[in-house]
Amino acid sequence: MYKNSRGRPGAVLAAAAVAQFVLALDMSVVNVALPAIRTALGFAPLDLSWVVHLYALTFGGLLLMGGRACDLYGQRRLFVLGLAVFGLCSLAGGLAQAPWQLIAARAGQGLGAAAAAPAALAMLTTTFAEGPQRVRALGVWSAVNAAGGALGVLAGGLLTEYAGWRWVMLVNLPIVAAALALVPAGVPAGAHPARRERLDVLGAVLATGGIGLLVFGVVRTDTLGWGSPATLATLTAAAVLLAAFTFAESRAPAPLLRLDLLRNRWVAGANALVLLAAAGQFTAFYFVSLYMQQVLGMGAAATGAAFLPFSAGLVTGTVAATRITAARTPRVSLVPGALLAAAGLAWFAFISPRGSFLTDVLGPSLVTSIGTGLVLAPVAAAATTGVTPREAGMASGLFNSSRQLGGCIGLAALATIAAHHIGTATDPAALNDGYALGLAIAAALFVLAAVVAIGVLPRRRAETPDLRPAAPADNRLEGTPS
Repeated sequence: MYKNSRGRPGAVLAAAAVAQFVLALDMSVVNVALPAIRTALGFAPLDLSWVVHLYALTFGGLLLMGGRACDLYGQRRLFVLGLAVFGLCSLAGGLAQAPWQLIAARAGQGLGAAAAAPAALAMLTTTFAEGPQRVRALGVWSAVNAAGGALGVLAGGLLTEYAGWRWVMLVNLPIVAAALALVPAGVPAGAHPARRERLDVLGAVLATGGIGLLVFGVVRTDTLGWGSPATLATLTAAAVLLAAFTFAESRAPAPLLRLDLLRNRWVAGANALVLLAAAGQFTAFYFVSLYMQQVLGMGAAATGAAFLPFSAGLVTGTVAATRITAARTPRVSLVPGALLAAAGLAWFAFISPRGSFLTDVLGPSLVTSIGTGLVLAPVAAAATTGVTPREAGMASGLFNSSRQLGGCIGLAALATIAAHHIGTATDPAALNDGYALGLAIAAALFVLAAVVAIGVLPRRRAETPDLRPAAPADNRLEGTPS
């Protein structure tokens, strides 16, 4: 059935970490450059948001299909293909001469990321045995992911100000090249079924359509509002497609997402938790960045530099979580981490229009980031606990989908709430109050994440039943006890 070589674990970890770094960097590096992009390419005001939205749409909508494709066609193959597409589209975006060219390039980047991201996580899951080894590997992966997201803000500001907006796209090229160069050094071909299963085409269409419409409906609320007929129609269509997807998967012989996988309390709990935590984390980046620029009057480069303590806190929390979780279960780090992040965001809710970086940003940044770091590595480990190697891509695609959807939906919802609170006012005091409200709600999301960790995640790994799918004799893992 499956032939699987673990290759060289160090090479696998390095390749997955570098790839995740560039994908996380790209999520935030472009945002800072949007004003310069609008001026250079002549974007209409309402069209500019699609530079961000279309990437989120293709990335989030195709993750489940990308994850399952890893199981069917090989993790390394999808990893290389996804990174190559991502890199080529980054080059096309950096050379764009018209708005449609940049938007098309961003859609292509999302397509490549939807293949590379679940492949990277699946490679770690199948290379490192469940327990301390996997926790340490996922700790490195999570720390690099967190650093990429935080440093993207700094890189975006510096590149836009001193090198030009095109470099927020072109900076991806050497990082992608480094990740691809590590593949021949020991990244295994992955799991290849001797008897080829076909991709669940119906499930792929329904999942991609449902998730895509959900993301599309949510990201347009910044201009249409949540109660508009267009938004309601889009979200209703998304719900219908996702319900049809659930029905179809319950009857598919080789489903895109095996629904029994969600009976695993680690998988179900981790996905619910990361959805809430991603909503809080994305919101924190967004509102704190706006507060520093629009209330405190800091420039793009200075705002990016101000996120360095946040990045350091994320790495510190992730390293601490790795040590804690290696000896015990992910739950032990997830609960205090979520509560600490909630405390930091609640502290942020007291920002002042007459404040400063030292008095209003530094302290809560460190508390929030350390707490978030305590969540990032354990939640990835929890999401793959009890998952068999031949479904590693499926579980990875599900986890990445939950994280993307949480960030997208949470940010759109809280941005709308803050905008309604601010109204038509433009003075710093009104903006400050709106951002503070958004940060307070983000704190509540992390409290809910802690509740999920307490109420859903098992106290011990052994409490999760073996939910491996039934398979004929020739479907056993080569070299793996059945």
